[in-house]
Amino acid sequence: MFDPYGDFKLLPPDPDPDETTDWIASLDALAEELGKERAQFVLYKVLKRARQLHIGLPPLTQTRYINTISPEQEAPFPGDEEMEKRIRRLVRWNAAAMVLRANKASPGIGGHLASFASATSLYEVGHNHFFRGKDAEGMGDQVYYQGHAAPGMYARAFIEGRLSESQLDHFRREVVPGQGLSSYPHPRLMPDFWEFPSVSMGLSPLAAIYQARFNRYLHNRGIKDTSNSRVWAFLGDGETDEPESLGSLSIAAREGLDNLVFVVNCNLQRLDGPVRGNGKIIQELEANFRGSGWNVIKVIWGREWDELLARDPEGVLVQRMADVVDGEWQKYSVEPGSYMREHFFGVDPRLQAMVADKTDDELKGLRRGGHDYRKLYAAYKKATEQNGAPTVILAQTVKGWTLGSSVEARNITHQAKKLHDDEVRVFRDR
Repeated sequence: MFDPYGDFKLLPPDPDPDETTDWIASLDALAEELGKERAQFVLYKVLKRARQLHIGLPPLTQTRYINTISPEQEAPFPGDEEMEKRIRRLVRWNAAAMVLRANKASPGIGGHLASFASATSLYEVGHNHFFRGKDAEGMGDQVYYQGHAAPGMYARAFIEGRLSESQLDHFRREVVPGQGLSSYPHPRLMPDFWEFPSVSMGLSPLAAIYQARFNRYLHNRGIKDTSNSRVWAFLGDGETDEPESLGSLSIAAREGLDNLVFVVNCNLQRLDGPVRGNGKIIQELEANFRGSGWNVIKVIWGREWDELLARDPEGVLVQRMADVVDGEWQKYSVEPGSYMREHFFGVDPRLQAMVADKTDDELKGLRRGGHDYRKLYAAYKKATEQNGAPTVILAQTVKGWTLGSSVEARNITHQAKKLHDDEVRVFRDR
C-alpha cells in the first residue's frame, strides 16, 4: 500500500488524505513510466496554471533557462525595425569613433567600448519607445544610466543635434569648461546633460530604489503627481557583485514599488573572465530577485531560437541550454557556426537532427535576447504594466574581450580601429 506520508511531515494535518494519496501516486507513476523530465514538465505547467488562477503558492525562485515571455505572449512591436537598426548602427559607430579618436589623440584615455556595444539595444528600445522626458505628464521618467555606457549616450545626443562634433572630440578631456565630455555621468560637470551620477559601482541601483520610494512618498502626500513617473536603472551583471547593488532589494518589494524597473545587461563577462566564475549568472540573479519579492523577466534568447524551441517536445534543447555555462556561451559567440553545430548541438543526436536543415551562417545568427528589439520591447512593456512589485529585466547579451558585442558591433569597432586619424569620422547620417 502506497504511503504518501512516508517522506512528509504530518503537520499541518491533511483534510483529505485519500485525495492527496491519489495525486502523489499519479506523479510517481508519471515519473516511473515516462521519466523525470516529463514529470518535471507537467509540474511546471501545473505551477504556471496555479499562478494564472491566483492560487497563493510561493513563487519559484528559479525558472527554466528560457525567456519568461513566450512568443505568443509578446506585445506587437510598434516601431520600424529597419529604421531603428540604422539609428542603432549610427550610435554604435559614433561611440566607437569618438573613443578611438580620443585615444589616438591622448593614448591611454580609455572609454569602455565593449560595455555600451553589448547594451546598445537595451538603451535604444528605452529611448525610442519608453523613456518619457520632463515635458511628459507629471514629471517624466528618471534614468540611472550605467556609467560605462556613457559613450553611447553622447553618440546618440550627437545624432539628435544636442552635442557638437567638437564636444565629441573632447571626450574625457575637459580642458575648456562646457566643451569636454565627462568620462561618466556627472551632473556637476554637465548639469544640462546628466541627472544622476551613476558610475560608483553599486550605488546607482541603490539610489534608484530610494528615488522610486521618494517619488511614491511625494505622490501619497499630495506634494507632487508622480503617478506616471517611472525610475529605470541600468546596470551590468558584474556590477551586482557590489554589496550595494542588491543590498536593498527587499525594501523595493516591501514598498510595492511598481514604478521601478531594473535592466541588467547580462553579458556574462568581466575583464578578467566570466562573471561569478563560470556558472549561470542569470539564474543566480533570478533567484536573488525573486526571493526578494521582485517580478523577474528573463530575455535570454532571440527570435531565431523560437522555431527550435517549438520543435522541442522532449525538452532536450531546454536542458542543453541549462547545462551550458556562461564561459561556454562566450566561446560560442566568437566561433563560427560550425563550432556551435559540433559542440552545442553535436552532443545529442536529437539536437543534431533539429538543426540538420540549418546552415552554419544560420547557426551563427542565433542571437541572444538582449540584441532582439521585439523581445526587449515585449519585456519593457510587460514591466510597465506590472502592479504591486518592482520588476527586473535580465537580458542576455554578448560581450567581446576588446571589440564589443555581437557580430554587428565587433565589425563596426574593428573597421574603426583600422582607419587612419583623418578617416575615423562621426556621422549624423550614413
